[in-house]
Order: sequence, then C-alpha cells, then structure tokens
Amino acid sequence: MSASAPTNIRHRIIAVSMLMAFILYLDRICLAEIVKSASFKTDLPLTKEEIGRILGAFFFSYAIFQVPTGWASDRFGARKMLTAYIVLWSLFTGLTGFMSSFAGLLVMRLLCGAAEAGAYPTSGAIIRRWIPLQSRARSSALVAFGGRIGGTLAPFITAWMVIELGHWRRPLWIDGAVGLVIAVIYWRVVRDRPEEHPDCNEAERAIIGQPPVEPPVPTREFIAMLGAFCRSRSLWLNSVGQLFTNIGWAFLITWLPTYLKEQKGVEDIAGGRMVTLVLAFGMIGQLVGGWLADLSVRRFGLRWGRVLPMFAGGCLGGSAYLVCLTQDSAWGVIACCCMVSFAVDMGNPATWAFMQDVGGRATAAAFGWGNMWGNFGASAISMLVPLLLELGKSGGTGQRNVFLLCAGSLFLYGFIALGMDATKSVLKPATT
Repeated sequence: MSASAPTNIRHRIIAVSMLMAFILYLDRICLAEIVKSASFKTDLPLTKEEIGRILGAFFFSYAIFQVPTGWASDRFGARKMLTAYIVLWSLFTGLTGFMSSFAGLLVMRLLCGAAEAGAYPTSGAIIRRWIPLQSRARSSALVAFGGRIGGTLAPFITAWMVIELGHWRRPLWIDGAVGLVIAVIYWRVVRDRPEEHPDCNEAERAIIGQPPVEPPVPTREFIAMLGAFCRSRSLWLNSVGQLFTNIGWAFLITWLPTYLKEQKGVEDIAGGRMVTLVLAFGMIGQLVGGWLADLSVRRFGLRWGRVLPMFAGGCLGGSAYLVCLTQDSAWGVIACCCMVSFAVDMGNPATWAFMQDVGGRATAAAFGWGNMWGNFGASAISMLVPLLLELGKSGGTGQRNVFLLCAGSLFLYGFIALGMDATKSVLKPATT
C-alpha cells in the first residue's frame, strides 16, 4: 500500500459494530422463543400475563436507561462504555439461564435491558465521528442490519438449540459466552475518534473530514441537557414517532411466535422459520432504507430528505397490518408481516441519521432520548397483547384488535415524522 492510500479503519469499525448489533438482538429476542418451549413450560408454568410482564420488562428498563447510558458514553468515552455494556448484558443473558422463578427472570430481563440500552446510542455517536454526513444513513443501516441478522436468526437458532441441547437454559449460557468474546473484539478494534486510532492514516482522515471536536456535556449540565431535549419540537416528534413505531413493530419479536403456535397451529421449528423470514425482510428494508435516506437528502435537502423515508415506511407498514385482517392462512399473515418488517426497517436509517444530525455534542444522549420513548412502545405492546386478546375473547375479536392497534400506530408514526426538522440542533455549541 502506498503512503498516500487511505486505510479502511472506518469500515472495520462499522463491521465490528454490526457484530455488536448481532449479539445485541440475539440476546434480546431469544427469550420470546424460549418461553414457548416445552422444557421452559415444565420448569416454569407461568401465565400469559406473567410472560408478558417478563418480555415487557426488558423494553421498560431498556427505555429508562437510554439517556443515562447515552450520556455516560458522551461523557466518559464511547469505546470504554460500549465494551462495558456488552460485557454486562452478556453476563445477564447467561445468568437468565440459572433462574427458576418469575421474579428471577423478571430481574434478569430488567438488568439485561438496562445494559443493552447504551448500545445503539453509543454506536450512533461513533458513526457521527467516523462517517461523513453524506454516508451516515447507509452506515447506520449497516449497523442496524447486523442487529436484524441477529434478530432474524434468533428464533430459528434458539428453537434449534433448545431442541438439540435438550433444555431452554443452555442456549442462554452459549449466547452469554459469545457476547463476552465480541466485547473483546470491540475493545481491540474501536477508538472514539479517527485521530486516536494508531492505524488510521491522514488519507483516511481526509475522507472522514473534520467532525467538530466538542466537549461532552459535563455532569453539572445534565439537567440542562434534558431541558433542551424537552424544548426541542423535532426531538419530541421523533420520540413520539419512535413510540408508535415500536408499538407496531415489537409485536413481530414478542407475540408473533405465540400467535402462530396457538392460533394457527404452527409447530415450534416451523414457527421459528416463519418469524426468521419476517425479520429477514427487515434486513432488506435496512439496506434499502440506508440507500434511500442518503439519496433523499441529496435530492430534497436535509429538512425533507430525512423525513420522507419515515413517512413512506409508516404508511406502508400500517397498510400491511390492515391486510392481515383479511388473511385466514398462517402464510398469508406471514406475508403481511414481512411487508411490515420491511417497511419499518426502511425508515430506521433515516431515524438514526436524524438523531446524529441534531444531537451535536450530546449525540448518544439524544439518540437515547428517542430510543427511550420508542421502547416504552415496545414494552407497552408486550403487555397490551394479552389484555386485548382477553378483552376480545368473548366476541372473537382479540387478534383483530391487536392488528388494528399496530396498524394505527404505524400510520401515526408516518404522519408525525413530517413535522421533524433535521436542520435544527438540539443543543447550542459549547462555548470556549
């Protein structure tokens, strides 16, 4: 390689971030498959309401800790903090396999959610420092793509491991061990900024450009930062939009496996494959959405270019849920859910890039603020599904109510996105 040839450290960082996102989603989704296995039901005969609380607990703590973990990454360094987060959630995933009570499982999922909360906000901050503006959406899409690979394979891999290993506990131990290995790899590859990486040469730094070096938000300004978030109209619209997005999307990773088994008579392995297919369409959506978001900004400018992919994704996903109401076969519902998965993930890269655009020196914290509200939505749908099923039990309208709620949420997300403005930063630049 000649002295002037640029190195490719930024690509390695995106690759290891994809690996981080892979295990993030594998650990997040695996329990939805485990709770319907015969060995789990034998060990822990829980009610649907208790299972709903366990699944929802993850998203609740994941939501609550988004801003604190994002701020900690801005304050103390993304590389250091994200490595610690990976170690912690991997340990909690492994420890989940030792629990033998509702309370134990609930506590482990709460802890796992809290540890995972910092992953995407911190990764968003890394992307902002290593990737030029015109490529941020595609890079964000690739990281999220890694998560969707983990989410896509999680149902099938988990169901397969439970059957092959003979019990529900062993897959959790394996997932935890793999996460610890990935934490070591992340620490070795990533640095907070290009100038801190010994292998990143001047030619690559020229490609990356000069992202502003701004001091992090100190502890004494944490409350003021939250006040700025609360005063930002665009950030609120983004947050409410993410809440409705996750109400519509999280059904796919929490209750769809149970719906296929109990209402459509699908066996565990076949159901795992169906859910895997649904999430695979999300992977395609991420890649299309990354390309579309960057193209949209070049074509329509930052203000409208950022929001149009979100609007399109919300309307397409909501329409697909409405078509579910007309389907009698399991495969008909799966086809609609594939379109939901594609549509929601098509809008995600634009959402990520928006938070990088407006976050400034508090990018990870701003990212966490939006994700917090989004995961309140995921927590809500996990617990609302059994309630809606019970309310509609006498009239046979329970699942219809679930699909209508998911459809309405995605339509709302699409229209709310139109009010966001990526040209307006949340925080004023730091004064020197």
